[in-house]
Amino acid sequence: MKEKIQQFMAGRYGADQLSRFLMGCGIATLLLYMLLGGTIWYYLTVLLLIWNYFRAMSRNYNKRYQENLKFLQIKNQLFGRFRKGYQRDKTHKIYSCPSCKQKVRVPKGKGKISITCPKCHTEFIKST
Repeated sequence: MKEKIQQFMAGRYGADQLSRFLMGCGIATLLLYMLLGGTIWYYLTVLLLIWNYFRAMSRNYNKRYQENLKFLQIKNQLFGRFRKGYQRDKTHKIYSCPSCKQKVRVPKGKGKISITCPKCHTEFIKST
């Protein structure tokens, strides 16, 4: 049985980030249909799930890949603004060079220091 499923899925696009998003939206609309009722939620759920399965079973790799890239670009534009100010490194601080906008990483807790940009060699003073 496992081999038959593998043979059936051979050459098909499968799942990607867009299909996971569509599945999540389908589950959310299904929950809304169960809680609120209404045929609009039902039809929206069916539409999302059909679209998701169509994409997964498709053999047109290029078109599905381009759709996924477009989705990721839109997602990064929307959520990239929120991640911009977030710093993951607790021991370093990131500054931008005032002349060339190159990002420079410096250690935290050193007080006022003179930073030299590695790209344009401009010196600027910042406190860490």
